[in-house]
Amino acid sequence: MANPEGYRKALRLMKLAEKFNKPVITLIDTPGAYPGLEAEERGQGEAIARNIYEMIRLKVPVICVIIGEGASGGALGIGVGDKVFMMENTWYTVISPESCSSILWRSWDKKETAAEQLRLTAEDMLGFGLVDGVIPEPLGGTHWDYQGAADILKDYLLPVIKSLKAMDADTRIEQRIEKFGKMGFWEEVPNT
Repeated sequence: MANPEGYRKALRLMKLAEKFNKPVITLIDTPGAYPGLEAEERGQGEAIARNIYEMIRLKVPVICVIIGEGASGGALGIGVGDKVFMMENTWYTVISPESCSSILWRSWDKKETAAEQLRLTAEDMLGFGLVDGVIPEPLGGTHWDYQGAADILKDYLLPVIKSLKAMDADTRIEQRIEKFGKMGFWEEVPNT
């Protein structure tokens, strides 16, 4: 759970990668940004918003991979890229099931129900068009075979990096803006 300083440090490193024309790969595993009063006083919301704004504009390829939990603004603060992938046993959502349960039912007891309703699995996110792909994990999951998972991830990412590097930077940025601009769905109810 990153503090504002963590997001600012991540952004400095992304800008450094851009300066040296190196692709940015973020590995996301967070239940959200740190929710404490001190973090809010130091500009947690501004730090996340700044990262989103700056990541959209990076001239180098940006690939984001959810490798564990991907919740709330904490994940979005380092999760804006040309391609967003999820490992197959991870989850990605606007709010954690525990927080959702706490808000809707004023108790953590309904967190399983909240998780089902949020539809936060890799397959759900792929179906919604919020991620670009699901990366398989070794038998039993990544936690049983770190090296195997790293090898699978490397084999998956190298061709993606190559194809993104072949594109013009302005084209990548335009596609990134378009991609994140059209996320979500809604229904308009006609006036009666």
